[in-house]
Amino acid sequence: DWQQPAALLERRMRAFDPFPGCTATLAGQAVKLWRARVVEGDGDLVPGQSLPADAGRLVVACGQGALELLELQRAGGRRMDVRDFLLGHPPGFGSGSGSTSGSASG
Repeated sequence: DWQQPAALLERRMRAFDPFPGCTATLAGQAVKLWRARVVEGDGDLVPGQSLPADAGRLVVACGQGALELLELQRAGGRRMDVRDFLLGHPPGFGSGSGSTSGSASG
């Protein structure tokens, strides 16, 4: 649930690794979130919305703060760094276009 504070979601990811993992929806794709770090977030953004970030980074607004996603896994795939994940997606994915949606749950 992106409404939760970023620090809580980051702790859940660590607690639920390797099982059961935390799931989220990114641009309509179900993914497991494995690693993230808490970063500053603009309080005016909607939780779950992707924030503008440098190439190769994916930052998602939370209820309090934001999470920079570092490692995730597509359904049926292997764990991968976010940079590698973004290489397989169109330009602009995760760059503040609102392409991150849905919820994060543990």
